[in-house]
Amino acid sequence: MRTKTLRIPTTDGQADAFAAFPDHSERHPGVLMYADGFGIRPALRAMARELAGHGYYVLVPNSFYRHGPAPLVELPEYIGEEVRPAVFDRLMPLIEAHTAERVLSDADAYLRFLTTQPEVGAGPVAVTGYCIGGLYAMRTAAAHPDHVAAVAAFHGPVGVDGANLFSKLTAQVHLGHAEGDMTPEALGELNQALDAAGVSYTSEIYPGTIHGFTMSDTDAFSASGLKRHWDRLLPSWTAPWAAAEAPARKPRLKRPRPAGGMAGHTVSMAVARLYRERDFRKSQVA
Repeated sequence: MRTKTLRIPTTDGQADAFAAFPDHSERHPGVLMYADGFGIRPALRAMARELAGHGYYVLVPNSFYRHGPAPLVELPEYIGEEVRPAVFDRLMPLIEAHTAERVLSDADAYLRFLTTQPEVGAGPVAVTGYCIGGLYAMRTAAAHPDHVAAVAAFHGPVGVDGANLFSKLTAQVHLGHAEGDMTPEALGELNQALDAAGVSYTSEIYPGTIHGFTMSDTDAFSASGLKRHWDRLLPSWTAPWAAAEAPARKPRLKRPRPAGGMAGHTVSMAVARLYRERDFRKSQVA
């Protein structure tokens, strides 16, 4: 396994980043991985290496590079309940400053950089993200339908942008929700909105999990949840790449949306209302 520390040119400077890819000369499908709110750290590097071991070139940018290189705040080796509030007090201003406009501007730069790396093969890429990074992944896929073949998000606020985002998705989507984040009723509304937008997707609650379950350096970690994440993530990316490599690709017909797109509106408004409450935001960004 090879790894690199990189700097990605953007409109606002240079984003520091971590990359992992197999240790042989052939080119590999590219993956853009968005970290959770805690950012690039050993646990994220380990996940990138694990994914790269399956044959991918994985690029993990520091989303908050405008404030400095990662790590932006001092993190303990294990992020438990006793230190979480103090860490969030320092992270929340950075997360709140990272607007949708910044996310999309950076996504342009990240994808341009990723697809021009000598180790990355031609063709579409995949995007994955965790927590707030899941929202960044979905926004990236929606903004780049011709370049992103597959997108996945785990314990992320993926419904915040609602039907407007979903209607732009052409990628294959997998959403893995923490049981502590989403009720079955909310899942039904979210999936109804995805259906209405004609998205090709899987979306499920991972049993027995709480927010942040993929992160091995936090007290939210679930070994079974992380395994389920890999079991869902890797197969969900096989078909989109195979389709992209086919000689011709028929356009996917979208199912008609109900008048007014109320399912997506309901999800978007409900999540947005919760996000206006600072305590909720603090529990959802890592």
